[in-house]
Amino acid sequence: MDQEVENSRDQTFIPATSITSGLNQEIAKGVFFQTIQIVNICFVEIPERNGWVLIDAGMPGSADDIMETAERLFGPDRKPEGIILTHGHFDHVGAIVELVKEWEVPVFVHPDELPYVTGQLSYPEPDASVEGGLIAKLSPMFPNEPVNLGEFAKMIPADGSVPGLNGWRWIHTPGHTPGHISLFRENDRVLIAGDAFVTVRQDSLYSVFTQKQEINGPPRYFTMDWSQAKESVKKLESLKPAVAITGHGLPFSGEELSDGLQNLSKKFDQIAVPDYGRYTDNHPLQ
Repeated sequence: MDQEVENSRDQTFIPATSITSGLNQEIAKGVFFQTIQIVNICFVEIPERNGWVLIDAGMPGSADDIMETAERLFGPDRKPEGIILTHGHFDHVGAIVELVKEWEVPVFVHPDELPYVTGQLSYPEPDASVEGGLIAKLSPMFPNEPVNLGEFAKMIPADGSVPGLNGWRWIHTPGHTPGHISLFRENDRVLIAGDAFVTVRQDSLYSVFTQKQEINGPPRYFTMDWSQAKESVKKLESLKPAVAITGHGLPFSGEELSDGLQNLSKKFDQIAVPDYGRYTDNHPLQ
């Protein structure tokens, strides 16, 4: 086992949850999602090889929950062929170190995200000054330090293919983070969007707890580049997905998804971009 694999962040339980925590269901053929407190992860089956791939790695302290779900879905002693990370924020890599130590499988990320999972760079601190609800104000409690996956961290193939998943492609959707990616299956137009957009207003404590459904932009307190985030939403809307699972909130499908995503794409500045914050043109200290 590579001794460089380590977690530089505190693995203490983060006291944030929603009423859907623990939900697990199949949203498309062979695509399962699980809600862990406030974030979603996905398990994607590879039927031709009796295998599977994990997308994202949940909240700190959730490794046992993830492994139990994997065993229930795919049987005992069947580790994934690999792990794909949409990005490296704490709520998407919370269990990654424990899972890699247990499974010893590669973890694929965009090249621009690699420094954040190899211990080289920390993300900017969460922006408590941003316009938004109580979660935004509480965001400084969220860790921003990198994990270090050592030799297990791999660059996702430049040709757009997704390791282990035939028929899927990855799409660079920066803005929330520099190397954020989304995954798309062409034949049934299934989209795993990460935090490129979400289906709950993630800065609002009430909305997060109740999981009030609405298609919104990426979480405000962690989004670094709003112009890139806008272009990423347009890119995903142009795919005309039939069903989408995002990093936060319940899955959307059909007209509810297409209408909501089209509205977000057209009115991104009004819906998603905060009136002020560290990464807007209207920062209160400017």
